[in-house]
Amino acid sequence: MIVFINDRPIRLVGPKAAAQLTNGQSVPDYDQIIDARLEALKEDALHGHLLVLNATTATVEKLLLLLQKADAGRLLSVTLGCLSKSDCEAAIKKPFKIIKAAGGVVSKDNKILLMFRRGVWDLPKGKLDDGESSREGAAREVEEETGIEVSVGERICTTWHTYTLNGSRILKRTKWYHMSVLDDSQMAPQEDEDIEKLAWFDRRQMQLALTNSFSSIRYVIDQVSKLRV
Repeated sequence: MIVFINDRPIRLVGPKAAAQLTNGQSVPDYDQIIDARLEALKEDALHGHLLVLNATTATVEKLLLLLQKADAGRLLSVTLGCLSKSDCEAAIKKPFKIIKAAGGVVSKDNKILLMFRRGVWDLPKGKLDDGESSREGAAREVEEETGIEVSVGERICTTWHTYTLNGSRILKRTKWYHMSVLDDSQMAPQEDEDIEKLAWFDRRQMQLALTNSFSSIRYVIDQVSKLRV
């Protein structure tokens, strides 16, 4: 599971995956490594890429508190090697209201569709209606936001990201799908959703555009690239 809190990736892995991270090859990828059994997580650890081993629900609760109150401007990512991954996942979800959403990566002629909304490049997505499946919701949201009729393919990944709405802390779960174009003759941005423009990007153009995007969106596009290899 990967959760984007304040646009920073927090990855939760189980004991077996955590052991592989410390096999002598991946360790240099981290700026700091903490063993939660031996030392408490403190604000001064929140910089660069942080690996926390033997994490428990108490570790998760402490991390969430620090991210809410401390200055984490230098933090790039956190990987939590959990003693119980399921318990840590439940703990990271607990303080938030969960909203379920779905979206799509629409491709045509080896290009991917991005939309410019509220000052950043984004992918079409939105909240599921009651009784709606993720695949149905993904197609509906893409068609509403872009005017493009699409065919929904395989699922790419699932992201979780946080934000605040009317004083409530929200954790949005978004399932992402590959999509192909059936009809784009009516393509147009949904202006009442603050979408200013739509554009097709090749791989090189995409890299530049994503410098002005969210970490969760860059993650989705990265997963698409990995699946194509």
